[in-house]
Amino acid sequence: MSRTEWWRSAAIYQVYVRSFADGNGDGTGDLAGVRARLPYLAELGVDALWFTPWYLSPLADGGYDVADYRTIDPAFGTLAEAEALLAEARALGLRTIVDIVPNHVSDQHPWFKAALAAGPGSPEQELFHFRPPSAEPPNDWVSEFGGVPWSRTESGQWYLHLFTPEQPDLNWNHPKVRQEHEEVLRFWFERGAAGVRIDSAALLAKADGLPDMPADGGPHPFHDRPELHGIYRTWRRLAEEYDAVLIGEIWLPDPERFARYLRPDELHTAFNFDFLARPWDAAELRESIAMTLAAHAPVGAPATWVLANHDVTRTVTRYGRAEDTGFAFARKRSGVPTDLDLGTRRARAAALLSLALPGSVYLYQGEELGLPEAEIPPERVQDPMHARSGGVDPGRDGCRVPLPWRTDGDGPSWLPRPAGWERYAAERQSGDADSMLSLYRTALRLRRAFRDAGGLRWLPMEAPHVLSFARTVPDGGGTVLCVVNFGPPEVALPAHRELLLASGPLTPSGGLPQDTAVWLRA
Repeated sequence: MSRTEWWRSAAIYQVYVRSFADGNGDGTGDLAGVRARLPYLAELGVDALWFTPWYLSPLADGGYDVADYRTIDPAFGTLAEAEALLAEARALGLRTIVDIVPNHVSDQHPWFKAALAAGPGSPEQELFHFRPPSAEPPNDWVSEFGGVPWSRTESGQWYLHLFTPEQPDLNWNHPKVRQEHEEVLRFWFERGAAGVRIDSAALLAKADGLPDMPADGGPHPFHDRPELHGIYRTWRRLAEEYDAVLIGEIWLPDPERFARYLRPDELHTAFNFDFLARPWDAAELRESIAMTLAAHAPVGAPATWVLANHDVTRTVTRYGRAEDTGFAFARKRSGVPTDLDLGTRRARAAALLSLALPGSVYLYQGEELGLPEAEIPPERVQDPMHARSGGVDPGRDGCRVPLPWRTDGDGPSWLPRPAGWERYAAERQSGDADSMLSLYRTALRLRRAFRDAGGLRWLPMEAPHVLSFARTVPDGGGTVLCVVNFGPPEVALPAHRELLLASGPLTPSGGLPQDTAVWLRA
């Protein structure tokens, strides 16, 4: 078990380097830009930074097609800059988490290029999933991005890629694949990384023979395979040598199977996507919170709370849609009418709700600025999900538009910024006590006093449209109440000694209006 266990209650900020801050003015975010903004992140009040892949990559899938895990992509900087960033962040009290992508590599990775050159039956091809030429794909699987997950080589062989053709899947039955990833973990832990986020953590292992999908509801051939647990037990032993944390990206609908990855000798934490996927509804979110805490309790792992990331529609937009039924990739589309004032009001309340819950919390860059989803002109979309869906799915670029820092504009941008984007600029919001940025800064500062408080205790509230709970701070620190009104009728606040923070103004009578949250000292 980690000696410090900081990860149990940390606030972790996700940095999508390409869109965070541009240090050299070429339109692409880079490590120089991140280093210049480290004081901003420290002032925000987070505990750690999670960086999406910054490795050498052709960027066929936003950096998740890795050509070299030990080299920083030149568009972002150098390995020396990454090492300096880790040290400078640590000096400001910020730990660093790096992204590991173990399911696949880039088709430009030396291993795959060697496999193509060596040809059928070679040891080099054993590191991947190659199959002989045939008229039809080797099985009936469907890619995670839609379509057939098999592509042909020039010789007619098939190779497996659960994502894009530029991302061939590795064969995790091969000892060299396992050894390489253990060495990559050591490489980054030796350089000061406090942990790793494991991309697509439930997809690595495949059933022997790569059989068709079971018609009778039997075990899935590549989701949540039992062989995965042995891999992560090995990783856990390695991580403990460095007091490092393992964080899994695991999309599983079954909470009991999800919790198996969080047993004391496997991953430390994993993303809780159920909470993110729920609509803005008191009953739905209460059910998600209760289910999440219940699933984590038997394995002694902390829950995690996530409202947004680089793959999903931004919170302000999602909550501002009349047809809000929660997030799902099938509903992520352009042209849907959105009330951004409503979405912002709900996003502010959701921030206080998520930050008050027991466990760790993740913030996606720009969430603290209240950024909405941007609609990218089809001809400027770069995300492969758009092309592979035949243009039906708008892709994920709308939540990846570079952040606005200055009120007078930020120069060129690899994705087009919407008109009026500067009104969300961090420079402008820093001087506004009522801005989203100020709300997050205050909430994160207050959270430090009770983030290690006890578990959640639901409070009796007569109205079904209200969520309210208490958490008791140890060593005589009192009790903090969180109350969220999903409305429409206003509700009276419970008895309290002090109003710590509100996501919006109270009513003239002191009541809590719809789509508003408060923190109270009992």
